[in-house]
Amino acid sequence: MKTVQAGAARIPALGFGTWKLRGQEATDMVARALAEGWRHVDTARMYGNEAEVGAGLRAASVPRSDVFLTTKIWPDDHAPDALRAAAEDSLRRLGTDHVDLMLLHWPSKTVPLEETIPALNRLVADGLAANVGVSNFPRWQLREAARLSETPLATNQVEFHPFFDQSAMLDLLAELGMALTAYIPLARGKAASDPTLARIGEAHGATAAAVALAWILSKGAIAIPKTANPARLAENAAALDLTLTADEIARIDALATGPRLVSDPSRPELMPDWD
Repeated sequence: MKTVQAGAARIPALGFGTWKLRGQEATDMVARALAEGWRHVDTARMYGNEAEVGAGLRAASVPRSDVFLTTKIWPDDHAPDALRAAAEDSLRRLGTDHVDLMLLHWPSKTVPLEETIPALNRLVADGLAANVGVSNFPRWQLREAARLSETPLATNQVEFHPFFDQSAMLDLLAELGMALTAYIPLARGKAASDPTLARIGEAHGATAAAVALAWILSKGAIAIPKTANPARLAENAAALDLTLTADEIARIDALATGPRLVSDPSRPELMPDWD
């Protein structure tokens, strides 16, 4: 599978996202994805499915060493002792002695990064995580996190899809030697019905969703689409073999006129100060 250099890590460019997957469905879909060749699985403590994801990893006939596994720690647990306890609990739930990537799920508005980042680094030093990074960090805060971290940060996992421009974030991540990991890469279903993506897909014998994912990969980013439909696994994986022309990329670039989809004014304690 194609990989992306992210800090000190090489991460499979296409990962299986598990947000909103629960119970046996989560276990079955993780196992199915791995059986079909996916080698990157993304979860989080907040998703409430780490145990089920771990069960899916064990159910698949794929060595743990062949799977790149990511989880995330919620900002309520960013104080050093709480972060360590949360990381250890995640490993117990996942049934593994380490994750390949541990992320700060959102920046905390109460615990300073000067306290959190060294604690995150210690997870690598102590073997609980092979790599660390962040998620939902605005550019100004990403610079600060990278400055404070002795361990190279691998990625910033943020919203990215053809309808939302992240060129400034991509430029900064390249400057910092990091990679962008795109969540909701299909814009919550919008990509599947977009006429421009559909027309480009017809030219390649691919779905509009695969075109959206291929466009993200063309930017040097990582994408983690989620699906509960087994048939979508192969359709999405087709993005790895889809090469877009410069004209097609430009046509998709022009779609990026929409607002951020992940924005919740009712939760000011969570939403960062986006730049």
